[in-house]
Amino acid sequence: MDTLISGTFVGAGSFCCRQCGYALTLSGTDTLTDCPGCGGSDFVRASLFSTERITGGHGSTSDEATLVQPASPDWDTQLARARGQIQAPGEYLCYEDGSDLRTVALTREWTRIGRSLAADLRFDDPTVSRRHALIVRQPDGVRLLDDRSLNGVFVNGSRVEGKALQDGDEIIVGRYRLIFVRVTADSDGDSEVGADPSSMHTIG
Repeated sequence: MDTLISGTFVGAGSFCCRQCGYALTLSGTDTLTDCPGCGGSDFVRASLFSTERITGGHGSTSDEATLVQPASPDWDTQLARARGQIQAPGEYLCYEDGSDLRTVALTREWTRIGRSLAADLRFDDPTVSRRHALIVRQPDGVRLLDDRSLNGVFVNGSRVEGKALQDGDEIIVGRYRLIFVRVTADSDGDSEVGADPSSMHTIG
């Protein structure tokens, strides 16, 4: 596979750093930049449409490196704590933001996920397309739709164009892992402890 050098116009697509495996997604007018992960300048055009995951290990030169970083060691503990802090019945997304776990209440009929400033849930990261995914709340449930993203949308390890979401489903958008949480009025996940305002916000 041909090596591509940062600072050149390479067209639309996904590109993988040969040194650390960091994945960049570019539109047709973007120029390839130095790697945000390690500062390297050698890239290969990457195929990021498999369900494999990026290991994040430095020194990897695999042309098959893929997107999402491994979950933090306390991911399950954080998620359980987030569930316990949700009081109001409804649908939510939980995702890691650095060392924090964010909880987002889904209250709109349509929730746009992407890199665009117009996105309701915005991830400012080159692995996320400007218009990446849509979450649609309907009377019979909640559906996730791929909004013509370059890198695809994955649910529980499988790439999907559209899928009805169930409580606990894992959603991959670029390098981000999100968990769909549904809380019902009689859910055991209700708690008398309110959610930390710094870790929860509402889309609506």
